[in-house]
Amino acid sequence: MSFSNLLKELFQNLNQQRLRSFLTIFGIMWGTATLILLLAFGVGFRDQTVLNMRGMGDQLAIMFPGQTTKPFQGYGIGRPIRYRESDAQMLKNNIPDIDVATPEYMSSMVIEYGEKRRNSSVGGVYPVYQELRNTFEQPGGRWLNQTDVDERRRVIFIGNRLAQNIFGEEDPVGKQVMVNNMPFTVIGVMQDKIQNSSYSQRDQDRSFIPAPTFSAITGTDIVNNILYTPKDPNLADGIQDQVYEVMGRKHRFDPADRDAIGIWDTNEFWSFINIMFLGINGFLGLIGFFTLAVGGIGVANIMFVVVQERMKEIGIRRAAGARRHHIMAQFFLETFAIIAIGASAGYAIGWLLVQATQNLPIKDFVGTPYFSPQVGIIAFAVLSLVGFAAGLLPAWRASRLDVVECLRK
Repeated sequence: MSFSNLLKELFQNLNQQRLRSFLTIFGIMWGTATLILLLAFGVGFRDQTVLNMRGMGDQLAIMFPGQTTKPFQGYGIGRPIRYRESDAQMLKNNIPDIDVATPEYMSSMVIEYGEKRRNSSVGGVYPVYQELRNTFEQPGGRWLNQTDVDERRRVIFIGNRLAQNIFGEEDPVGKQVMVNNMPFTVIGVMQDKIQNSSYSQRDQDRSFIPAPTFSAITGTDIVNNILYTPKDPNLADGIQDQVYEVMGRKHRFDPADRDAIGIWDTNEFWSFINIMFLGINGFLGLIGFFTLAVGGIGVANIMFVVVQERMKEIGIRRAAGARRHHIMAQFFLETFAIIAIGASAGYAIGWLLVQATQNLPIKDFVGTPYFSPQVGIIAFAVLSLVGFAAGLLPAWRASRLDVVECLRK
């Protein structure tokens, strides 16, 4: 029997049993759409979580000063550890696997413009800070540069919400604000970014000035934090151990005393994210798989019925010389044709559902579902597995029927 005749016969059989055929195809269609929607939500949730985390910075580690909890070389416990700018350069020089290390001053200050006043966490930083923390400027402004640092300029870069609170609809760039009663010129406003974590204040409410300017106006050379990034994220744990060793030698504390320095390494979060979303997407995929498997069971049941109804046809074909693998191929083809019809409709409905959920007000929490090639490939693989499982037993049974018994029907 030719391929075209097989398909013609299949559609004739589907037409003769319309309700049964519809319910069978609907099960596959619903399972496919469910699988696609669940996987799309999983991909969207992962992408949104990564985007939220990027507000803090990529592959970033922040060192916070602490105090000793172990005696060391004659020093007692409870001794505070304080950083200076030279510590950042020392880490860079002594730990080859560190890519960038930079100090950060920080203090709460009052920023005034006309009658408006706001408290803001002001950071004293160097130009490289922008790339580490993703604090990029809006069009028309700029970030701190090396000339600002060298000349200790009184210039300030402000967060977008702070700018809105102080200036309203007015363009802040070029305007002068008072920072703790000292005049500073606004050089830029931060682009809006999603940030779900911070270690002082959200960057949208913060402001930044050159580090030497901060040190001069506050009269201190003690920095609040040191930020660094590894050349290879896989080396993050080893770099932490080296940081304790290097800082321990400089500040006279036991490298095993982890309370002397606090390190928030976002690389650990990325590792956790990869494992977490592997589990989440695997769980969502499993739910979708079982939903689709129910439809596959329906297809298998229908194919068993079809085999029973067409025993005489099978007997005639076998008597005419058809081999067992020909019979198996016929029923496998019919099974996959039914699944292909349901899957095509399911793909279309799943895609429409994904598009329909694009504008739901849930983006900041679970992200936007995304029909990625990965989702399509996984759905196709699951459908292939379900189709093979649904067609195998009916096709095997049809090929093993006794010719004489079939002709008696």
